[in-house]
Order: sequence, then C-alpha cells, then structure tokens
Amino acid sequence: MGGMPEPVKPVASVFTADEKLFGEVEAVLSARMGKPDYVSRPLVFDQTDYYAKEMGTGLVRRVYGFPRLIDQGELATLKRWTVELEDRWRVKGRRRVNIDPGYVSLAKLVLATTKDNVHRIYLGEGVFAEVTLLFRNGSFHQWPWTYPDYASREYREIFEQIREIYREQLRALR
Repeated sequence: MGGMPEPVKPVASVFTADEKLFGEVEAVLSARMGKPDYVSRPLVFDQTDYYAKEMGTGLVRRVYGFPRLIDQGELATLKRWTVELEDRWRVKGRRRVNIDPGYVSLAKLVLATTKDNVHRIYLGEGVFAEVTLLFRNGSFHQWPWTYPDYASREYREIFEQIREIYREQLRALR
C-alpha cells in the first residue's frame, strides 16, 4: 500500500461580467488559501454561452494559484465552500460570479464540478473531480473532454507557470 500523496496547489478559475468583483472574491479566497502567488491577466470568457442567461455577456476570467498547499481529499469541501461563496454576490437569484476550484499537481490539473459525466469521479458532497489537463514531456496536454478554453495554448501555459511555482514549493519542503 502506498503512502499519502504529496500536497497539491489549490487553484481557482473565477469569472464574472463585473471586473470590480475580482478584488472582493480574491480577498475571500485569500483568507482561506493565502494571498495568490499567481494571478492571470483578465481572460475573455467567450468559449460558451452556457452562462449568458444567468450571468450576462462580456464575461472575464482570472485564474489564481494559492500558496497554501492542500490534501487532494479537500477538493470536495473546497468546491462546496465556493458554491456557497457564489451566493454572497447573487442579485435577484442570479450568480454574478462563478468560482471553480481545483488543484495542480506535478502530473495534472484537476477541477471540481457539481456536474457528473462519464469521465468524472464522484468525491462525495455532490462534487465530482475531472482530470482536465495532464503534464507530459515538459508541458500540459488536453484530453478529448477538456473544455476548449483550458485546451488552448494560453491556458495550458498559465497552468505550466502555476506548476512551476508549485514545484519550487515542493522543493522547499524537502
């Protein structure tokens, strides 16, 4: 039987039509996971219109990496917490912010979701995990199910940068 897996680096993808909310969301996430050690530039979120009816158009995303490494088993709890957090900014029942947590390990990017699918594993608490990207031969690669934005070169490079910060953190722990 193997030992416990190494701790992993929490990440969050946050998108909203109101860029002023990024500061508030970042502050709340930071209180739990530490001040981000990676923040992406604002990324246009136009790969799908799935959220347009609820959240409007002109959505912008930022990807955050956080310094407090976590146990992989904490992912379901983290997702439940972010679902509750989204309610903080609801107006007339509509979400104004979407927060998708996950983690980066040396081998992969894992995202949490409340939606089941054939390639997702149930973690409990109504949460599923998806290996969204795999790291091989020096870079992240997509799977057939990877969302188009995460499959893009720009997003894969974002997660490669976060992985490098994580690699340095692990080095410091050893």
